[in-house]
Amino acid sequence: MNEIGSSIRHPRRLPPLLSLRAFEAAAAHLSFQRAALELSVTPSAISHQVRALEDTLGRPLFRRLTRQLALTPAGERLFDDLRAGFDALEMGVERLRQPAASQAVTLTTNTAFAARWVLPRMAAFRKACPGIELRLHASDTLVDLARGGADIAVRSGSGNWPGLVSRELMPERYAPLCSPMLGLNRAGDLPKHQLIHCDWQPGAAAPALWPRWFKEAGISPPPGRSTKAAGLSFSDETHAILAALAGHGVALLSLTLAAEELRSGALVQPFGPALDTGSYFLAVPVGHEGEPAVRAVWEWIASQAAAD
Repeated sequence: MNEIGSSIRHPRRLPPLLSLRAFEAAAAHLSFQRAALELSVTPSAISHQVRALEDTLGRPLFRRLTRQLALTPAGERLFDDLRAGFDALEMGVERLRQPAASQAVTLTTNTAFAARWVLPRMAAFRKACPGIELRLHASDTLVDLARGGADIAVRSGSGNWPGLVSRELMPERYAPLCSPMLGLNRAGDLPKHQLIHCDWQPGAAAPALWPRWFKEAGISPPPGRSTKAAGLSFSDETHAILAALAGHGVALLSLTLAAEELRSGALVQPFGPALDTGSYFLAVPVGHEGEPAVRAVWEWIASQAAAD
């Protein structure tokens, strides 16, 4: 049986704690006066405790010089050990004083939604859910939630995913957006401007691509201008937004992800139509929707989407 599990325990052969604390403070400052200030006692009390400790150990710990203290070799050894021990005690007590460790929840979503929608709201999340550490996994490759790749997801699509509980957050629409510096007002003026293209994942149900937009707008695309080869092309929608902001052309962009730029006037929607590409959904694995931390993140994201 180990000592922890045994009722037999030998008492520790330690000098009084007050004497050890007084010595450690005096050794740190090499001054009874400053040690007394640290421990909120009188210098004579420090001197008395140190003298009692020296008597207990049977050897001097300080050399008392004129208006100065110096440690003896024994005092130096004891000071090093006590300092390490008191540091460890202080750390242990401080850990107990700290609040319980945060619960971690991993949210996965595509890179554009993470950068444009989630990150600007992180300060609000920390204020609303102070006990939860939100870990953001940004990837354009779908994570297998059922296998524990993440706890909760925001996805675009139909919301019909086997093994997942989903909830629609907001519809997603794409429209031509550009900087007001282009002075674009009519669809007939599009041939005068560069088209900005953005990649979509293979298998996307209704991607917002320029050939589709021209078809739904009922106008003929500029000859050779509606393909990626004839304009700027980006794999990340965030970069397409930046290119449009810089006045490099006209992009089909998410009205959700570019909402702030539309509100400020940095981007404008000169004309329609807007293309319906589905909706954003929250999704969690079946059976995990009731976990308190996951539920808190779920409700917070839903409330943010409703506010939009």
